Amino acid sequence: MHRPLRIALVVNPFRFKNRVPQHAPELARELLGCGHVVRGFGARPGSIPRSGEVGVSGEEEPVVSIDRFVPDVLVAYDALSPAAARAARCASKLNVPLFLVEEALPDRGRRLERAVRWLGERLWGAYVRRRASQVIALDAAARIQAEEEGFDPKRIHILPGGVDLGHYRPNLTSPLPTQHGIRGRILLHLGRLDHGRGLEVLVEAFAHTVGRRDGWTLVMAGTGPAAYHLRAQASRLGVGARLCWLRTPREEELPGLLAASTLLVSPSLAEDVSGWRVRRALACGLPVLAGRGSRSEEFVEHDGCGLLIDKQEETAWEEALTIATGSPERRRRWGVAARERAEERYAWPTIVKDFETLMLGELRQSDPGDHEADPATGPVV
Repeated sequence: MHRPLRIALVVNPFRFKNRVPQHAPELARELLGCGHVVRGFGARPGSIPRSGEVGVSGEEEPVVSIDRFVPDVLVAYDALSPAAARAARCASKLNVPLFLVEEALPDRGRRLERAVRWLGERLWGAYVRRRASQVIALDAAARIQAEEEGFDPKRIHILPGGVDLGHYRPNLTSPLPTQHGIRGRILLHLGRLDHGRGLEVLVEAFAHTVGRRDGWTLVMAGTGPAAYHLRAQASRLGVGARLCWLRTPREEELPGLLAASTLLVSPSLAEDVSGWRVRRALACGLPVLAGRGSRSEEFVEHDGCGLLIDKQEETAWEEALTIATGSPERRRRWGVAARERAEERYAWPTIVKDFETLMLGELRQSDPGDHEADPATGPVV
Protein backbone atom coordinates (compact mmCIF):
# COMPACT_ATOMS: atom_id res chain seq x y z
CA MET A 1 0.00 0.00 0.00
CA HIS A 2 1.17 3.56 -0.66
CA ARG A 3 1.43 6.00 2.21
CA PRO A 4 -1.27 8.67 2.53
CA LEU A 5 -0.56 11.74 0.43
CA ARG A 6 -0.78 15.33 1.58
CA ILE A 7 -2.81 17.07 -1.13
CA ALA A 8 -3.42 20.81 -1.43
CA LEU A 9 -6.42 21.94 -3.51
CA VAL A 10 -5.99 25.52 -4.72
CA VAL A 11 -9.18 27.03 -6.15
CA ASN A 12 -9.69 30.15 -8.21
CA PRO A 13 -11.63 32.58 -5.97
CA PHE A 14 -12.95 34.39 -9.07
CA ARG A 15 -14.94 31.27 -9.99
CA PHE A 16 -15.52 29.45 -6.73
CA LYS A 17 -19.27 30.10 -6.81
CA ASN A 18 -19.51 28.58 -10.29
CA ARG A 19 -19.79 24.95 -11.30
CA VAL A 20 -16.11 24.00 -11.63
CA PRO A 21 -15.36 24.50 -7.93
CA GLN A 22 -18.10 21.99 -7.10
CA HIS A 23 -15.46 19.56 -8.35
CA ALA A 24 -13.06 20.57 -5.57
CA PRO A 25 -15.29 19.70 -2.56
CA GLU A 26 -16.29 16.35 -4.08
CA LEU A 27 -12.71 15.52 -4.99
CA ALA A 28 -11.60 16.42 -1.46
CA ARG A 29 -14.31 14.28 0.10
CA GLU A 30 -13.34 11.23 -1.94
CA LEU A 31 -9.62 11.71 -1.35
CA LEU A 32 -10.28 11.93 2.39
CA GLY A 33 -12.19 8.67 2.13
CA CYS A 34 -9.11 7.09 0.55
CA GLY A 35 -7.08 8.05 3.62
CA HIS A 36 -5.24 11.06 2.20
CA VAL A 37 -4.67 14.36 4.02
CA VAL A 38 -6.40 17.20 2.18
CA ARG A 39 -6.55 20.98 2.61
CA GLY A 40 -8.25 23.60 0.46
CA PHE A 41 -6.80 27.04 -0.28
CA GLY A 42 -8.47 30.06 -1.88
CA ALA A 43 -11.99 29.17 -0.74
CA ARG A 44 -14.01 30.36 2.21
CA PRO A 45 -13.53 28.27 5.38
CA GLY A 46 -15.60 25.11 5.46
CA SER A 47 -16.42 25.02 1.76
CA ILE A 48 -13.88 22.28 0.99
CA PRO A 49 -13.76 19.23 3.29
CA ARG A 50 -10.43 18.94 5.04
CA SER A 51 -8.42 16.64 7.25
CA GLY A 52 -8.14 17.62 10.89
CA GLU A 53 -4.60 17.33 12.25
CA VAL A 54 -3.98 17.50 15.98
CA GLY A 55 -0.97 19.41 17.23
CA VAL A 56 0.96 19.26 20.49
CA SER A 57 -1.74 21.32 22.22
CA GLY A 58 -4.34 18.65 21.48
CA GLU A 59 -6.31 20.99 19.23
CA GLU A 60 -6.60 21.01 15.45
CA GLU A 61 -3.75 22.94 13.93
CA PRO A 62 -4.64 25.82 11.61
CA VAL A 63 -2.90 25.99 8.27
CA VAL A 64 -2.26 29.51 7.10
CA SER A 65 -0.22 28.78 3.99
CA ILE A 66 0.49 26.05 1.48
CA ASP A 67 4.16 26.07 2.51
CA ARG A 68 3.31 25.22 6.11
CA PHE A 69 1.00 22.42 4.97
CA VAL A 70 3.92 20.91 2.99
CA PRO A 71 1.88 18.96 0.40
CA ASP A 72 3.12 16.04 -1.66
CA VAL A 73 0.90 17.16 -4.56
CA LEU A 74 -0.73 20.44 -5.53
CA VAL A 75 -4.02 20.50 -7.47
CA ALA A 76 -5.03 23.91 -8.87
CA TYR A 77 -8.16 24.97 -10.75
CA ASP A 78 -8.21 26.96 -14.02
CA ALA A 79 -4.89 26.72 -15.84
CA LEU A 80 -4.34 30.47 -16.37
CA SER A 81 -5.84 31.70 -13.10
CA PRO A 82 -4.08 33.34 -10.14
CA ALA A 83 -4.72 30.06 -8.30
CA ALA A 84 -2.63 28.21 -10.89
CA ALA A 85 0.16 30.81 -10.63
CA ARG A 86 0.16 30.56 -6.84
CA ALA A 87 0.26 26.78 -6.98
CA ALA A 88 3.03 26.79 -9.60
CA ARG A 89 5.24 28.94 -7.37
CA CYS A 90 4.64 26.66 -4.40
CA ALA A 91 5.21 23.52 -6.47
CA SER A 92 8.53 24.92 -7.64
CA LYS A 93 9.59 25.92 -4.14
CA LEU A 94 8.61 22.57 -2.60
CA ASN A 95 9.63 20.53 -5.66
CA VAL A 96 6.33 18.64 -5.83
CA PRO A 97 4.04 17.78 -8.77
CA LEU A 98 1.42 20.29 -9.93
CA PHE A 99 -1.89 19.08 -11.37
CA LEU A 100 -4.19 21.56 -13.10
CA VAL A 101 -7.95 20.99 -13.42
CA GLU A 102 -9.44 22.66 -16.48
CA GLU A 103 -13.01 23.10 -17.69
CA ALA A 104 -13.81 24.73 -21.02
CA LEU A 105 -15.56 28.06 -20.58
CA PRO A 106 -18.18 29.29 -23.06
CA ASP A 107 -16.44 32.00 -25.07
CA ARG A 108 -13.68 31.67 -22.46
CA GLY A 109 -16.00 32.84 -19.68
CA ARG A 110 -17.63 36.07 -18.57
CA ARG A 111 -15.95 39.45 -18.90
CA LEU A 112 -14.06 39.28 -15.60
CA GLU A 113 -12.96 35.70 -16.27
CA ARG A 114 -11.75 36.64 -19.76
CA ALA A 115 -9.81 39.57 -18.33
CA VAL A 116 -8.16 37.37 -15.70
CA ARG A 117 -7.21 34.75 -18.28
CA TRP A 118 -5.85 37.41 -20.65
CA LEU A 119 -3.74 38.79 -17.82
CA GLY A 120 -2.71 35.31 -16.71
CA GLU A 121 -1.49 34.35 -20.18
CA ARG A 122 0.78 37.37 -20.30
CA LEU A 123 2.04 37.42 -16.73
CA TRP A 124 2.39 33.77 -15.70
CA GLY A 125 1.10 31.53 -18.50
CA ALA A 126 4.53 30.39 -19.70
CA TYR A 127 5.67 29.72 -16.13
CA VAL A 128 2.60 27.63 -15.30
CA ARG A 129 3.01 25.60 -18.50
CA ARG A 130 6.62 24.80 -17.64
CA ARG A 131 5.77 23.82 -14.08
CA ALA A 132 2.57 21.79 -14.68
CA SER A 133 3.00 18.04 -14.34
CA GLN A 134 -0.43 17.06 -15.67
CA VAL A 135 -3.61 18.79 -16.82
CA ILE A 136 -6.93 17.15 -15.93
CA ALA A 137 -9.51 18.18 -18.54
CA LEU A 138 -13.12 17.68 -17.43
CA ASP A 139 -14.31 16.97 -20.98
CA ALA A 140 -13.14 16.95 -24.59
CA ALA A 141 -13.80 20.68 -24.99
CA ALA A 142 -11.58 21.36 -21.98
CA ARG A 143 -8.82 19.29 -23.56
CA ILE A 144 -9.01 21.38 -26.72
CA GLN A 145 -8.92 24.56 -24.64
CA ALA A 146 -5.85 23.36 -22.73
CA GLU A 147 -4.08 22.53 -25.99
CA GLU A 148 -4.93 25.98 -27.36
CA GLU A 149 -3.44 27.46 -24.19
CA GLY A 150 -0.15 25.77 -25.04
CA PHE A 151 -0.10 22.80 -22.67
CA ASP A 152 1.63 19.64 -23.86
CA PRO A 153 -1.07 17.30 -25.28
CA LYS A 154 0.81 14.32 -23.85
CA ARG A 155 0.25 15.69 -20.36
CA ILE A 156 -3.49 16.29 -20.75
CA HIS A 157 -5.88 13.62 -19.47
CA ILE A 158 -9.67 13.65 -19.65
CA LEU A 159 -11.27 12.76 -16.32
CA PRO A 160 -14.89 13.91 -16.20
CA GLY A 161 -16.40 15.45 -13.12
CA GLY A 162 -18.24 12.89 -11.07
CA VAL A 163 -21.76 12.72 -9.68
CA ASP A 164 -22.84 11.84 -6.15
CA LEU A 165 -24.89 8.80 -7.11
CA GLY A 166 -26.49 8.63 -3.68
CA HIS A 167 -27.68 12.21 -3.89
CA TYR A 168 -28.69 12.11 -7.57
CA ARG A 169 -30.78 8.99 -8.13
CA PRO A 170 -34.08 7.88 -9.68
CA ASN A 171 -37.47 7.88 -7.97
CA LEU A 172 -37.02 11.10 -6.01
CA THR A 173 -39.87 13.57 -5.68
CA SER A 174 -39.92 17.36 -5.87
CA PRO A 175 -42.39 19.91 -4.46
CA LEU A 176 -41.68 22.32 -7.32
CA PRO A 177 -44.16 20.86 -9.87
CA THR A 178 -47.00 20.94 -7.33
CA GLN A 179 -46.10 24.44 -6.18
CA HIS A 180 -46.34 25.67 -9.78
CA GLY A 181 -49.47 23.70 -10.68
CA ILE A 182 -47.65 21.33 -13.04
CA ARG A 183 -49.44 18.08 -13.77
CA GLY A 184 -48.39 15.20 -15.94
CA ARG A 185 -45.09 14.74 -17.72
CA ILE A 186 -42.29 17.31 -17.80
CA LEU A 187 -39.93 18.35 -20.57
CA LEU A 188 -37.22 20.11 -18.58
CA HIS A 189 -34.77 22.69 -19.86
CA LEU A 190 -32.24 23.53 -17.18
CA GLY A 191 -29.89 26.47 -17.63
CA ARG A 192 -29.52 30.02 -18.87
CA LEU A 193 -32.18 31.38 -21.19
CA ASP A 194 -29.83 32.91 -23.76
CA HIS A 195 -30.33 33.73 -27.41
CA GLY A 196 -28.55 31.37 -29.80
CA ARG A 197 -29.08 28.21 -27.76
CA GLY A 198 -31.94 26.94 -29.90
CA LEU A 199 -34.63 27.65 -27.30
CA GLU A 200 -36.86 29.35 -29.87
CA VAL A 201 -36.68 26.17 -31.98
CA LEU A 202 -37.56 24.07 -28.93
CA VAL A 203 -40.65 26.18 -28.13
CA GLU A 204 -41.77 26.04 -31.78
CA ALA A 205 -41.35 22.26 -31.95
CA PHE A 206 -43.13 21.81 -28.62
CA ALA A 207 -46.07 23.90 -29.86
CA HIS A 208 -46.42 21.73 -32.98
CA THR A 209 -46.21 18.39 -31.16
CA VAL A 210 -47.17 17.73 -27.52
CA GLY A 211 -47.66 21.34 -26.54
CA ARG A 212 -51.36 21.33 -27.37
CA ARG A 213 -52.05 18.09 -25.51
CA ASP A 214 -52.97 17.73 -21.88
CA GLY A 215 -50.38 15.93 -19.81
CA TRP A 216 -47.15 17.54 -21.05
CA THR A 217 -45.47 20.74 -19.77
CA LEU A 218 -42.30 22.41 -20.99
CA VAL A 219 -40.48 23.70 -17.89
CA MET A 220 -37.86 26.41 -18.34
CA ALA A 221 -35.75 26.36 -15.18
CA GLY A 222 -33.43 29.33 -15.34
CA THR A 223 -33.19 33.00 -16.18
CA GLY A 224 -31.63 35.04 -18.94
CA PRO A 225 -32.12 37.70 -21.61
CA ALA A 226 -34.20 35.46 -23.90
CA ALA A 227 -36.95 34.87 -21.33
CA TYR A 228 -39.23 37.73 -22.44
CA HIS A 229 -38.96 36.75 -26.10
CA LEU A 230 -39.67 33.08 -25.35
CA ARG A 231 -42.74 33.94 -23.28
CA ALA A 232 -44.07 36.09 -26.12
CA GLN A 233 -43.35 33.33 -28.64
CA ALA A 234 -45.19 30.72 -26.55
CA SER A 235 -48.23 33.00 -26.22
CA ARG A 236 -48.24 33.73 -29.93
CA LEU A 237 -48.18 29.99 -30.68
CA GLY A 238 -51.03 29.34 -28.28
CA VAL A 239 -49.06 27.25 -25.78
CA GLY A 240 -48.30 29.87 -23.15
CA ALA A 241 -50.29 27.89 -20.58
CA ARG A 242 -48.26 24.73 -21.36
CA LEU A 243 -44.95 26.37 -20.41
CA CYS A 244 -43.81 26.87 -16.83
CA TRP A 245 -41.07 29.31 -15.83
CA LEU A 246 -38.95 28.52 -12.78
CA ARG A 247 -36.10 30.41 -11.23
CA THR A 248 -32.72 28.68 -11.30
CA PRO A 249 -33.15 25.73 -8.90
CA ARG A 250 -31.10 25.69 -5.73
CA GLU A 251 -28.52 22.93 -5.37
CA GLU A 252 -30.70 20.99 -2.93
CA GLU A 253 -33.69 21.19 -5.29
CA LEU A 254 -31.96 19.74 -8.33
CA PRO A 255 -32.05 15.99 -7.57
CA GLY A 256 -35.80 15.97 -7.00
CA LEU A 257 -36.57 18.16 -10.01
CA LEU A 258 -34.45 16.02 -12.33
CA ALA A 259 -35.89 12.75 -11.03
CA ALA A 260 -39.46 14.09 -11.27
CA SER A 261 -39.03 15.11 -14.91
CA THR A 262 -39.67 12.94 -17.97
CA LEU A 263 -37.04 14.24 -20.42
CA LEU A 264 -34.18 16.75 -20.23
CA VAL A 265 -34.02 18.89 -23.38
CA SER A 266 -30.91 20.81 -24.45
CA PRO A 267 -31.17 22.08 -28.04
CA SER A 268 -27.88 23.97 -28.22
CA LEU A 269 -25.43 22.83 -30.90
CA ALA A 270 -22.56 24.89 -29.52
CA GLU A 271 -20.10 24.17 -26.73
CA ASP A 272 -21.70 26.78 -24.50
CA VAL A 273 -23.57 24.36 -22.26
CA SER A 274 -21.63 22.49 -19.61
CA GLY A 275 -22.08 18.75 -19.20
CA TRP A 276 -22.68 18.76 -15.45
CA ARG A 277 -26.45 19.02 -15.93
CA VAL A 278 -26.44 16.04 -18.29
CA ARG A 279 -24.35 13.89 -15.96
CA ARG A 280 -26.69 14.60 -13.07
CA ALA A 281 -29.73 13.90 -15.24
CA LEU A 282 -28.31 10.52 -16.25
CA ALA A 283 -27.68 9.69 -12.60
CA CYS A 284 -31.38 10.40 -11.90
CA GLY A 285 -32.38 8.05 -14.73
CA LEU A 286 -33.59 10.98 -16.82
CA PRO A 287 -33.25 10.52 -20.62
CA VAL A 288 -31.73 13.44 -22.53
CA LEU A 289 -32.57 15.04 -25.87
CA ALA A 290 -29.58 17.12 -26.94
CA GLY A 291 -28.07 18.77 -29.97
CA ARG A 292 -25.43 16.71 -31.72
CA GLY A 293 -22.12 18.56 -31.77
CA SER A 294 -22.69 20.15 -28.37
CA ARG A 295 -20.77 19.17 -25.26
CA SER A 296 -23.78 17.05 -24.29
CA GLU A 297 -22.91 14.63 -27.11
CA GLU A 298 -19.96 13.40 -25.07
CA PHE A 299 -22.33 12.05 -22.42
CA VAL A 300 -25.39 10.89 -24.38
CA GLU A 301 -25.50 7.72 -26.48
CA HIS A 302 -27.96 8.15 -29.35
CA ASP A 303 -31.02 5.96 -28.76
CA GLY A 304 -29.19 4.56 -25.77
CA CYS A 305 -30.04 7.04 -23.01
CA GLY A 306 -31.79 9.62 -25.17
CA LEU A 307 -31.52 11.17 -28.62
CA LEU A 308 -28.96 13.39 -30.35
CA ILE A 309 -30.55 15.81 -32.79
CA ASP A 310 -28.46 16.69 -35.82
CA LYS A 311 -29.84 20.12 -36.61
CA GLN A 312 -31.10 23.07 -34.64
CA GLU A 313 -34.21 23.15 -36.79
CA GLU A 314 -37.91 22.92 -36.00
CA THR A 315 -38.56 19.78 -38.07
CA ALA A 316 -35.65 17.89 -36.48
CA TRP A 317 -36.88 18.70 -32.99
CA GLU A 318 -40.49 17.93 -33.88
CA GLU A 319 -39.38 14.47 -34.98
CA ALA A 320 -37.33 13.95 -31.82
CA LEU A 321 -40.14 15.07 -29.53
CA THR A 322 -42.62 12.86 -31.37
CA ILE A 323 -40.37 9.81 -30.98
CA ALA A 324 -39.48 10.49 -27.34
CA THR A 325 -42.95 11.38 -26.10
CA GLY A 326 -44.73 8.68 -28.05
CA SER A 327 -43.17 5.60 -26.44
CA PRO A 328 -43.19 5.10 -22.65
CA GLU A 329 -41.32 1.81 -23.09
CA ARG A 330 -38.52 3.53 -25.01
CA ARG A 331 -38.24 6.18 -22.29
CA ARG A 332 -38.12 3.48 -19.62
CA ARG A 333 -35.29 1.75 -21.48
CA TRP A 334 -33.42 5.03 -21.89
CA GLY A 335 -33.83 5.81 -18.19
CA VAL A 336 -32.37 2.48 -17.08
CA ALA A 337 -29.45 2.91 -19.49
CA ALA A 338 -28.90 6.48 -18.29
CA ARG A 339 -28.45 5.37 -14.69
CA GLU A 340 -26.17 2.51 -15.72
CA ARG A 341 -24.04 4.91 -17.75
CA ALA A 342 -23.72 7.24 -14.76
CA GLU A 343 -22.71 4.38 -12.50
CA GLU A 344 -20.10 3.13 -14.96
CA ARG A 345 -18.54 6.48 -15.93
CA TYR A 346 -19.34 9.19 -13.39
CA ALA A 347 -19.09 7.54 -9.98
CA TRP A 348 -16.72 9.62 -7.87
CA PRO A 349 -14.84 6.62 -6.41
CA THR A 350 -13.92 5.46 -9.94
CA ILE A 351 -12.82 8.93 -11.04
CA VAL A 352 -10.78 9.55 -7.89
CA LYS A 353 -9.07 6.18 -8.27
CA ASP A 354 -7.88 7.26 -11.73
CA PHE A 355 -6.85 10.65 -10.32
CA GLU A 356 -4.95 8.94 -7.52
CA THR A 357 -3.19 6.65 -10.03
CA LEU A 358 -1.97 9.69 -11.99
CA MET A 359 -0.69 11.39 -8.84
CA LEU A 360 1.13 8.30 -7.63
CA GLY A 361 2.65 7.74 -11.07
CA GLU A 362 3.97 11.30 -11.12
CA LEU A 363 5.41 10.93 -7.62
CA ARG A 364 7.11 7.64 -8.48
CA GLN A 365 8.79 9.32 -11.44
CA SER A 366 10.08 12.17 -9.27
CA ASP A 367 11.02 10.08 -6.22
CA PRO A 368 10.81 6.32 -6.90
CA GLY A 369 12.00 5.16 -3.50
CA ASP A 370 9.51 7.18 -1.47
CA HIS A 371 6.43 5.56 -2.98
CA GLU A 372 7.56 1.99 -3.61
CA ALA A 373 5.52 -0.91 -2.32
CA ASP A 374 5.87 -2.13 1.23
CA PRO A 375 7.23 -5.70 0.85
CA ALA A 376 4.80 -6.84 3.55
CA THR A 377 1.72 -5.43 1.88
CA GLY A 378 2.32 -5.86 -1.84
CA PRO A 379 2.52 -3.53 -4.81
CA VAL A 380 1.51 0.07 -4.93
CA VAL A 381 -2.16 0.54 -5.78
